[in-house]
Amino acid sequence: QVQLVESGGGLVQTGDSLRLSCAASRRTFNNYVMGWFRQAPGKEREFVAAISWGAGNTFYADSVKGRFTISRDNAKNTVYLQMNSLKPKDTAVYYCAANEAGTVRNQRKYNYWGQGTQVTVSS
Repeated sequence: QVQLVESGGGLVQTGDSLRLSCAASRRTFNNYVMGWFRQAPGKEREFVAAISWGAGNTFYADSVKGRFTISRDNAKNTVYLQMNSLKPKDTAVYYCAANEAGTVRNQRKYNYWGQGTQVTVSS
């Protein structure tokens, strides 16, 4: 069992930056994929970014490519999502998730989820 705890959300203005953190309760293994998803009010949860824990390969949704960066710190069992040039459409609850299946975008394959952290971008 892996518990995930997100932090770092908040209220910012258009163009600002935020860094989200996702701390895992224990060491995750090389076959894990760590992902970030988000859900805006009235919308379905969508994929944002993912990183393979072992190789460090990264994947992004087109809507955030070039603005968001996902990274990991093996020693701290933590995954980060650096968000730059934030826009009002980035407003959502952001969730960290982990899966052992090696999948990237299919949220149904993710085994573990955090509680979410709110990001609000004002115009």
